[in-house]
This record gives sequence, C-alpha cells and structure tokens, in this order.
Amino acid sequence: MSVEISKPVPRPGILDIASYVPGKEHAPGVARVYKLSSNETPLGASPKAIEAVKTAADNLGRYPDGQAIELREAIAAVHGLNPANILCGNGSDELLGLLCHVYLGAGDEGIITEHGFLVYKIQIMGAGATPVVVKEKDYTVDVDAILAAVTERTKIVFIANPGNPTGTYVPVSEIRRLQAGLPKHVVLVLDAAYAEYVRRNDYEAGIEVVSSSSNVVMTRTFSKAYGLAALRVGWMYAPAEVVDAVNRVRAPFNMNAAAIAAGAAAIRDQAFVQQAVSYNQMWVETLTAALEAIGLKVTPSVANFVLIHFPEMDGKRAADADELLTSRGYILRAVRSYGFSNALRMSIGPEEANRGVIAALREFMGRKA
Repeated sequence: MSVEISKPVPRPGILDIASYVPGKEHAPGVARVYKLSSNETPLGASPKAIEAVKTAADNLGRYPDGQAIELREAIAAVHGLNPANILCGNGSDELLGLLCHVYLGAGDEGIITEHGFLVYKIQIMGAGATPVVVKEKDYTVDVDAILAAVTERTKIVFIANPGNPTGTYVPVSEIRRLQAGLPKHVVLVLDAAYAEYVRRNDYEAGIEVVSSSSNVVMTRTFSKAYGLAALRVGWMYAPAEVVDAVNRVRAPFNMNAAAIAAGAAAIRDQAFVQQAVSYNQMWVETLTAALEAIGLKVTPSVANFVLIHFPEMDGKRAADADELLTSRGYILRAVRSYGFSNALRMSIGPEEANRGVIAALREFMGRKA
C-alpha cells in the first residue's frame, strides 16, 4: 500500500545540511560600521575593472560569452597557462559545487579538515556523499591524517591553502606528498582563494602540481585580492578531462558579462593587485604584533585576516570582545562553526578600522573582568 505524500520532499540528506551563514554586516544603533568579517579587500577593485563594468553596461540586452574566452585568456596570459585548462565560474563556490556534482554520489566520501571552509561539507552532502572530517595539527592541514582517512569510498579531498579561518598554509612539498599518496582516481582540490597574499618561498598555489598530475584541481577567486566579491568571479585550473567533465554540467551562461569584463581587466592590472598585497602584508604584521603585545594569541597568518584567540576567563572571552567591538562599529567574524569557540577572525580593513580595533581590544584586555 503506497503512502500519499502531501507536499514536495527533498531527497534524503538535504535537510541534514546546515546552511552557510555569512559574516554579519550590521551593528544596530551604530552610525559608522566597519565590516571586517568577510575578508574583503579595503582597497576595492582596480579602476580598470570598474571602467570595464561601466562599458559592459552598454550591452545588457545580450547574453554573455558562455565560454568566458576573454577572461580565460587573460588569466592564462598572467599565469602562463593553456586557456583550455581553465574554467571560469560564478565565484569559486560554483566550481567547488560542480566538482562535487561530477565526482561524488551516494556511498562516496569526501575528505575535509576540521577547520576547513564550510562550503566543502555543504557541497559534499549536497551531492549525496558523506563528508569525512580529519584533524589538523597546530591549525594546519595534516597530510598524514588525510592519507590515513582514505578508503575505497574516497573520491575527493578538499584542501584550503591558505586555510580559512586559520590563515595557515601547507608547503608545496607536503602537497606533492599528499598527491603522491592518494589513489589516482581521487580528485585533490586545492582551494587557493588567498594565494595572492602568500609570501613564502615554500608555498605554491597549485599550478605546478596540477600541471604534473592527472587528478589535481586548483580553484581561485577574484573576491579577495582583486576586490570583485560583488560580481562573483572564480576560476579553476585542471586537467583537460576534468574541465571537459565539469563543462558538461555547467550552466550555459554561468558568468555574467560584467563579471567577465571586470575579471579580465582586474587580472591585467597586476600593479594594483600588488598594492593590495603590500598593504595587507604590512597590516597583518602590525596587527599581529599589536594584539600579541596586549596579551592575545594570534595564529600566524599568510592571508588577509588574522585569527585572534581570547583568554578562557569570564569577561575576557571572544563573545565579550565581539559585543564590545560591535558596539563600537567593528564587525569581526565569530568562528564557532569552524570549531573555534573562543576566537574571532578579523579581516584586514582600512587603517582607521585596524587602529580602532587595536585600541578597543587594548581597552578590553586592560579592564577588570
């Protein structure tokens, strides 16, 4: 006897997914608010990218280029790549989802790390697969732990490098060791959203590893150093077989014309990007030193944010600091959902915001609990 269903029912597992909650943007009752919760660049977009958006507005009645040829060729020229191995998307989030759609299904497993980007788990579960969470070591991806977690059901491994919200990174030698230790049918995804900011000789975003293997994909974004978060521009560099497979399920016009034009203009303006990177490096160092000087612990960061750890003491915890900072108009990111119950992530912001946070936290740490 069949049971009548009175309303549409999602397939099993969908309602088990916890929705992604972005960083807050508002501080009620505060006139001047500085949003330091989403890792956006305080320098904004290149003037050339802004001009490209204005020009694109002249053709709003026409569909965009479904292959994003101009953007792919601009990316290829800057990084010395073959455009055929580049696929662009509506932010790198879309590409992460498409990779799961292509390579995962019911009964499969996807490996993520305990403090990894929350979207990985969402996309794995959305594909009907099971996320397997492995421990990190000192807030950093542990290659041995990942390799130990691989089973015959493993189909994909996600690594954020640098990590978010930790700001730590995995040296290229360890990435190569991970790739060599994985079964050849397992896709290793290197999410290098913050690669532009890294200034370490032993770091490599993923281009070399992708070029020398058949099962590695690197994803990148224009939302951070390039200042195009509002337009949603992402890309991936992958073996031809992976690009072909993802193209088969990609929407025909998955990027809008303004995003394509702005992305191409932005990546050609490397001088502007380097200004953003230099500003960021100076403030990461300044903030880290200032916060440690007042008794806070800061995880060493190579990205455009710092992870601040607070004392386990009544009146001195992250939630207390967050309340004070929000009342002053400084919005940082609580990271409980990432496994940090007593920490805040702070994006590098304008100078006045950075100095304001330092002053507020100095007052916070100096007052009686």
